[in-house]
Amino acid sequence: MALTLTSLSQIANLGFDDIIDVRSPDEFAEDHIPGAMNLPVLDNAERAEVGTIYKQDSPFRARKIGAALVAANAARHLQGALADKPGGWQPLVYCWRGGQRSGSFASILSQIGWRVDLINGGYKAYRALVASTLYDTPFPCPVVLLDGNTGSAKTDLLHRLAKRGTQVLDLEGLAHHRGSLFGAMPGGQPSQKAFESALASAISQLDPARVVVVEAESSKVGNCRLPPQLWKAMAAAKRLEVVAPVAARARYLVTAYADLVSDTARLASVIDRLRTTHSAEQIGLWQSMVTSGAFEPLAADLMAQHYDPRYDKHRARLEHGVEAATTDGLDDAALERLADKLALRLGAMT
Repeated sequence: MALTLTSLSQIANLGFDDIIDVRSPDEFAEDHIPGAMNLPVLDNAERAEVGTIYKQDSPFRARKIGAALVAANAARHLQGALADKPGGWQPLVYCWRGGQRSGSFASILSQIGWRVDLINGGYKAYRALVASTLYDTPFPCPVVLLDGNTGSAKTDLLHRLAKRGTQVLDLEGLAHHRGSLFGAMPGGQPSQKAFESALASAISQLDPARVVVVEAESSKVGNCRLPPQLWKAMAAAKRLEVVAPVAARARYLVTAYADLVSDTARLASVIDRLRTTHSAEQIGLWQSMVTSGAFEPLAADLMAQHYDPRYDKHRARLEHGVEAATTDGLDDAALERLADKLALRLGAMT
């Protein structure tokens, strides 16, 4: 049976045991329905081979070779990833357009006795819903931005607010990046399409009647671009600004960026990328701090000379007020107290 998707929230509510993407590993890596498993019926090389034969030789021969490859790969999946699936297992299967690849695989699964559904239009239909959510539809919730200078523990506070029942949208988590020149994380970022899939899925689960807290970001988180409807809502949002002493922020940054601090060669190379905006003398001073292990003084000076002036300049252009949330420290106990205070303020905004 072919299922027509009408909303992203529909996918989670349908109750399938598994979502299976039968496209090639390269297609899956670029983007897929969140939570789907990849059981390719043609791998990257096989897909390219069948496509070449179809275009340059014979569509009939391509279909015959493709069918043989699909059958062989399906057998491998049945003896591997699907070997322990019970008789009542219900999967949802899709490919690029909901055509031959998913149809062939679903037919084999159905013959076994499993109740299989296909996505009408495949990944392309799903992707159209993602694009509509992010590019055509106004953002569904009132937004409050959690603002603050570098090192203010905004992402940490966002997670603590979520534990208190506050509705949040973690853009840095979705983009797998900490949102600054120093923010790259192990494993790299998702593709733009994969970021949009994760973001659209998160948005589809929000309660439109409640405020959602989003960390103040630029229009890009690393290499991932924020879609225009979200960016428009963020630009018009109220702001809660976390205000903390420089020394506390420096200590927090050294801990939060422990992966970077432990790799001094990488840290030095990132600092070197600031040469376009700072003098050779300033760069040399920061590099000497890296060499000597003076990481807290380095963090404090980077904030004073680079980050804080840029934040201040941006806030000076805001047309609406920013409410401050002041804290003397950013240790665990202080962050718990601050999260309690922020949750109360946000509750009054709902």
